[in-house]
Amino acid sequence: MEVTKAGKIAEIPMYRLEDCVDGMPFYIGQIDGCNEEALENWSVPHRHNVFSIDILLKGTIRQAIDFRQYEVTAPAIMLMEPDQVHQHAMGEDVELINISFTHEFLVPEMQGVISCWHCIFNSGMVPLNEEQLDELMAYARLLKQEYESDKARKEAVIRNLLNALVIAIGRISEPSNSWLSAENSQFNMARQFKVLVDQHFHEKTQVSDYAEMLFVTPGHLNDTVKSLLGRNAKYVIDEKRTMEAKRLLYWGEHSVKQIAARLNFEDDAYFNRFFKKHTGLTPASFQKTTREKYN
Repeated sequence: MEVTKAGKIAEIPMYRLEDCVDGMPFYIGQIDGCNEEALENWSVPHRHNVFSIDILLKGTIRQAIDFRQYEVTAPAIMLMEPDQVHQHAMGEDVELINISFTHEFLVPEMQGVISCWHCIFNSGMVPLNEEQLDELMAYARLLKQEYESDKARKEAVIRNLLNALVIAIGRISEPSNSWLSAENSQFNMARQFKVLVDQHFHEKTQVSDYAEMLFVTPGHLNDTVKSLLGRNAKYVIDEKRTMEAKRLLYWGEHSVKQIAARLNFEDDAYFNRFFKKHTGLTPASFQKTTREKYN
């Protein structure tokens, strides 16, 4: 990222599914280390506006996701949420299946089955044994076959197959199956709160803002979130703002004042105090140390 001549923050590249796939908020395809275009695109720090599932079939991938470094060896699955900043490095021996879909494409289907389907994507990197790989590939093959077809009700079939794949991944990544309590009102509230924070964290920074949207008291929202996530609602909001600040500091060459304004802080002095409270470092110190570490 860089600063434009007008002084505005140049954005971290955002790859949008709708720019790559006409008319459908879903994609499945195979990628390998010999694909020069994929290698070039993946090596540049970027974001996606979609959820993604990568089933790693062969080889090893090294990647950085929001300041964490991973080395993943097949067989494994890699899960990412929208807006996470990441970059990949992979050798010619790599083969993987990439599945990408928008929030709106799957959520209506999943809400009747899974209370915290976002929790599944928080799993990040999950190693697989051969039996687990075979199970996931059975769904992937059906998805690819349907995606490439011209059959009636194609989108409905893909949604249901994707629903089953996500549940299967959840059973592998979280064997306790705590995310299956779909009818639990507390889980539903926590899920809705998480979605709202992801959408509005730039401009809505107080628990009362989200409590109003959910038609509950701030105290009730805070207690519910803390009982399920182990962190109170204000911490979740601040954590989201802190992560976005880290992304902008690391990938950009812009001022603390610009970031403070973008994240709706009163001034850059308040942003400095907030950031140091949550990270132990000033914004300038974080920017320097992370660039030394990852570059």
